Amino acid sequence: MTTLILDAPPQRMRPAPTVEALRDLILSGEMRAAAFEGVPLPDSMRALILRRQDEAALRDLPAEARDLRRSLHLAKVAVPQPDAGEVLVAVMAAGLNFNTIWSALHEPMSPFRYLGQFAQIEPGNAKHNLDYQIIGSDAAGVVVRVGAGVANCRPGDRVVIHPGVVSGTSVAAYRDALHDPDIKAWGFETNFGGLAEFCLVRANQIMPKPAHLSWEEAASLPLVNETVYRMLISENGARMQLGESVLIWGATGGLGSLAIQYVLRAGGRPIAVVSSHAKADLARALGCEAVIDRSAEGYAFTGADGAPNMRDLLRFRKKVKALNHGREPEIVFEHTGRETFAASVFVAAHGGRVVTCGSTSGYEHAYDNRYLWMHVKSIIGSHGATYHEAWKANDLVCKGVINPVLSQTYTLTEAVAGVERMRGNRHVGKIGVLCLSPREGLGIEDSGLRTLIGEDRLTLFATRPNR
Repeated sequence: MTTLILDAPPQRMRPAPTVEALRDLILSGEMRAAAFEGVPLPDSMRALILRRQDEAALRDLPAEARDLRRSLHLAKVAVPQPDAGEVLVAVMAAGLNFNTIWSALHEPMSPFRYLGQFAQIEPGNAKHNLDYQIIGSDAAGVVVRVGAGVANCRPGDRVVIHPGVVSGTSVAAYRDALHDPDIKAWGFETNFGGLAEFCLVRANQIMPKPAHLSWEEAASLPLVNETVYRMLISENGARMQLGESVLIWGATGGLGSLAIQYVLRAGGRPIAVVSSHAKADLARALGCEAVIDRSAEGYAFTGADGAPNMRDLLRFRKKVKALNHGREPEIVFEHTGRETFAASVFVAAHGGRVVTCGSTSGYEHAYDNRYLWMHVKSIIGSHGATYHEAWKANDLVCKGVINPVLSQTYTLTEAVAGVERMRGNRHVGKIGVLCLSPREGLGIEDSGLRTLIGEDRLTLFATRPNR
């Protein structure tokens, strides 16, 4: 991995390295604002970045042939400074998401095109349009500086980050932030993301860190947790009702494993679809009784020509109904896309809902529309969450209702290996990255709640096979 120096000002004489002094202050448990305001910050920091200079060579290759180690670089870059309404956070740990992979692959379009678009929305966004991008859409850390007008947090606060960045002038956002045509994903379509020693966010991205979780556990949750909340619980999603059944694709991934928890907590019946025996066991350990190992069953929902394979669709529906007391599921939780979408539409109950937030196996879906309109089913598109939905989802974590599904943690130096593992789908649950935190297991303040929940439940994914 190449180490670079980008935009770092000349070194000046100063006391002991301030990043170490800041880290020691955080690890001491100090939370007084005055203590953090008095600690000088470094001019530069370590960060995982993309470089504009790599763009042309990468995009000349097919996406599947692009080497992440040619795209992702651990670099020394300038520490950003908060302007009005902004917050600088010392990142103790970050989380990996599939948009980290998209960033590294420069898909679906150039990350630097995203930065250029973001720079045009509001004057203050221009500083994001640099020759490098700090990526990462999940983080947990400590507020160290606030810009003018910030009133919802102060230096010393332990926080996690909501990754939605909403335009301050969008009328549509006052109805639903996701209706803002200029909404962006922090660390994917903006700069100064979480895979760094410091990150820069807006004040309306700040949420309280769950006190019973470690830094890496807390960092792994916000994006997927709020996404699942909106998909299943929110009035903007499927509006899951007490006792409804939910078919969950990829049920031991980050999204799917949280979806199982939400369905169980809401008195519903999750039907987990996984791709291996080990993952089936993990889904059962989460409390899911109805589990389908689709690799063992040999389902192929589409033919070589992309058309739906009716034989296997019928066979799959029969299996689902057998596990669900003879009924089809009221909700299908979709995020896999091309490989599964025909089955999702087909298997949903009459009047049921297919809620989708992604297409990891491909964006172009083929399905028989008769099974949608003639059975009055709905397809609901869902993308992230509003700040209110994110806060409600985070509150469930703070109360111990929803638990982390962290399986592995890398250091910032090792982060590319974690991204490669995720790209190859060689993981379960979520992957964390230590940034300023020197080791795993730090940051736990409420040991009483942790004991009440049970260490075995909080670390379930870390103690299981990763495939």
